[in-house]
Amino acid sequence: MYEGREIKIVFTGPMGAGKTTAIAALSDTAPVATEVHNADRASADKDTTTVALDFGQIQLDDGLVVRLYGTPGQDRFNFMWQILGTGALGVILLLDASRVTALTELDTYLASFDAQAREGRLVIGLGRTEAPGSLKPADVLRRLRIDRLALPVFSVDVRQRDDVLLLMEALVNLIEVAPTEESHR
Repeated sequence: MYEGREIKIVFTGPMGAGKTTAIAALSDTAPVATEVHNADRASADKDTTTVALDFGQIQLDDGLVVRLYGTPGQDRFNFMWQILGTGALGVILLLDASRVTALTELDTYLASFDAQAREGRLVIGLGRTEAPGSLKPADVLRRLRIDRLALPVFSVDVRQRDDVLLLMEALVNLIEVAPTEESHR
């Protein structure tokens, strides 16, 4: 199924959602990151932020190489989202569920990755769901039903390799069972 025995998966989401951390949790080698000092503390209280991309990779036992790309989370770098999304097998959308803006951010990223969402090539990981008042997977599923999207939603800790692997495995499983153009003929 995977030509050239290598695939590309994109991690996207707002600043502070955990894209850099998730890629670092999975990558076989130290990931490449384009982190700079964060001058936008109002959006996320963190020291650094990604301005171009994060990159890591893992090699699976069967020889398949999975290239992991992380998008910058700030809206001013949104031109990178589509650049990095080109040629991707699928997208993992990460959200910080403790933010009051999480549903708005969900809408922004679903609009930007609409084709992947509608083709069933997108999964959603919610971090910090244990925080009081945080968004829960059921809240996101209700929101997805409005757009008639059936996408998996998981509570995850992006620092935990097994949680990030769960997102990646869910994405690959979705893609493997998704109907292709040929199956519609």
